[in-house]
Amino acid sequence: MKSAIAGSDISKAEVLNVSPHGFWLFVAGKEHFLGFDDFPWFRNAPVGQLFNVEFSHGNHLHWPELDVDLDLERIEHPEKFPLVAGA
Repeated sequence: MKSAIAGSDISKAEVLNVSPHGFWLFVAGKEHFLGFDDFPWFRNAPVGQLFNVEFSHGNHLHWPELDVDLDLERIEHPEKFPLVAGA
């Protein structure tokens, strides 16, 4: 007996809405707000690139056109990961 061929991953990330302050992302069964103050890489991103997000390994998000990678821990608790500017 052979196992059926595995289908595509049904876990997806979806940008639900964008505002001047940030955007709402639905991933892993939860809705998250990513404010531009905590996630400045997205502030000036074209909407098409913002919506192009990939979700893999159950916790990794990647925006290929923006070269941004985040995990769910960072999204759920941005206060644990303060932004530090280099000199």
